[in-house]
Amino acid sequence: MTQMSAVRVWPAPEYTRITLESPAAIKWQLMALKNPERLVLDLEGVEPNAVLESLAAKIKPNDLYIQAVRVARFKPGVVRAVFDLKAEVKPSAFILTPVAQYGHRLVLDLYPEKPADPIMAVLGLNENGEPIKEAAPLPSASVALIAPQEAIEKHTELPSVPKQLIGRKIIIAIDAGHGGEDPGAHGASGSREKDITLSIAQKLRDRIDQDPEMRGVLTRDGDYFIPLQTRTIKARKIHADLFVSIHADAFVSPEARGSSVFALSESGATSTAARLLAQRENASDLIGGVNLAVRDPYLARTLLDLSQTATINDGLKLAKEVLDAMGGINKLHSRKVEQAGFAVLKSPDIPSILVETAFISNPDEEARLNDQGYQEKIANAIFNGIKRYFSKNPPMNRTKVVMR
Repeated sequence: MTQMSAVRVWPAPEYTRITLESPAAIKWQLMALKNPERLVLDLEGVEPNAVLESLAAKIKPNDLYIQAVRVARFKPGVVRAVFDLKAEVKPSAFILTPVAQYGHRLVLDLYPEKPADPIMAVLGLNENGEPIKEAAPLPSASVALIAPQEAIEKHTELPSVPKQLIGRKIIIAIDAGHGGEDPGAHGASGSREKDITLSIAQKLRDRIDQDPEMRGVLTRDGDYFIPLQTRTIKARKIHADLFVSIHADAFVSPEARGSSVFALSESGATSTAARLLAQRENASDLIGGVNLAVRDPYLARTLLDLSQTATINDGLKLAKEVLDAMGGINKLHSRKVEQAGFAVLKSPDIPSILVETAFISNPDEEARLNDQGYQEKIANAIFNGIKRYFSKNPPMNRTKVVMR
């Protein structure tokens, strides 16, 4: 018999994730009940304890999918958790083996039965192309996740661009690194990369939305996990013109400091440091938790032939402009744009960059990364780099962007 060592709940607009962590692997069974909508999770070989019973208190009123949870002993050796649902969902459950600071994890993801069309969500339209009543203002809208996996398999082609997108604003996909189960790097004072990147991403979104020619869209607008390649899918589904992923670097030595900007490499990394950083960032899926048993034909068709070097070359141009702008507010860790095989940058048709804003492992830079004013400076620097890029490389079928 074992006991749970931790339980965590990550509510998000796209889905809710429940994570049950234990020192040993457990057996489980999941079934759905109707009238009313419920999910029943049986945990075999588990003893109830205060940690597991705390699951009920972790369900927030604003959770879009879960109304409440009841946990109790069902029979000897079996604990049952009953999830009362607010709507019909499609669950996905899977096991993760120990990695990083985590032990054995059982992950339960609850996706909406009918996921929203991400393009329509960005435009503030319903599935019929009509304005959504009482919708949030367009500048702060988020992109809906294409899920669950059964739904992904039905989408083998990217959608055609709807007429509402003709003559639209330039769309910038802004990706806050890490999130949810994956905290990213830690600072000496306890700062978490996932919190800093989200705050900077939100400020960058707000700065972009002040420009009448542009629109910023976040891949995540809260503390929840998104697989790396799903971030790319989101950007492509909204026909983003650029993809900017925001991070905060870390190193074993607290003396390391400075900002860096990276682009994708078709072949090897441009330096050992870039290769190691890409390996660490690509490990986010292992830490955050991805169901590796799911076959994803949509993704296979989305991440097309990366020999399309034009997109990578455009990413290098964008990275150079952002790097120069970042040099105006912080020391540069590398004075040249570096390249490596970052999974999150592997879009075949969207120029993509990864910005390491500063070293969270450096006490001085960690303090500045937590300063709201300095975060604004970072957001403004990235924005200025984007504007400079577009002034030299205007999007197709649009007039040249005016620098203001």
